[in-house]
Amino acid sequence: MLNQKRRLRLGRLAGLTLMFGVVAGSQFVARAQGDGGRDAQIEADVHKSLDNQRYAKVNVAVHDANVTLSGTVDLYAEKEDADRRVHHVKHVKAVDNELQVGGVAVDDAALREKLAKGLAYDRVGYGTTPFNAITVGVQNGVVTVGGTVYGPADKASAIGFVENTSGVKDVVDNIQVQPLSPMDDQLRLALARAIYGDPQLMKYAYDPNKPIRIVVANGNATLVGVVDNKMDHDIAGLRANTVPGVFKVTNNLQISGPKSGR
Repeated sequence: MLNQKRRLRLGRLAGLTLMFGVVAGSQFVARAQGDGGRDAQIEADVHKSLDNQRYAKVNVAVHDANVTLSGTVDLYAEKEDADRRVHHVKHVKAVDNELQVGGVAVDDAALREKLAKGLAYDRVGYGTTPFNAITVGVQNGVVTVGGTVYGPADKASAIGFVENTSGVKDVVDNIQVQPLSPMDDQLRLALARAIYGDPQLMKYAYDPNKPIRIVVANGNATLVGVVDNKMDHDIAGLRANTVPGVFKVTNNLQISGPKSGR
């Protein structure tokens, strides 16, 4: 009788063990199917977010809600935009952006010249052009943008121009935004009037490029850009030094090569 009861208990225990295994296995399969279904949905949503001819050559792979982008785009700005679009897709955990920038190949020297010219006239009409001093370097299509600008809008505009230029493969942003300062703002205006109002230097005021750039930080002024001759270089420095409230003037103006002998 005891053996029979023991056999019954063992049988029930085996049945419970088998049932637990079936339930656990079902949950594992359901979870796996759920993860796969979620990845499939994410992939569909990513393709929808990139439903544009610009991303026709972009490949998408999703694993555990992590998205990998591969393939090519024509502009660096499109690579950045694709990254932003995918980051906004629901349930995406992370994005591995392996997109390559294709488009037309451009020689580094030619690309730098194109960028420098475009940036020189960037933000014309907004009143901040004379106070932006941006540098550009290019190596194997990788563009390094540095220098200083008056405000965040000037920085965003400069970076946007570079990113949307054909031939740019990558962008290194080293631009510094000048700190907010009402006192420095007053000095900028006073320096601009003193320099561009001088009869000898007035010719530079007619150029929208404003080739004499004025950088002010904490009362210290730096002049950068290119002038025609040494006289213009010296007069700009002298005029800047006459402005009350300026602690120090650093004259880094360059003299253009063909006219340096005047």
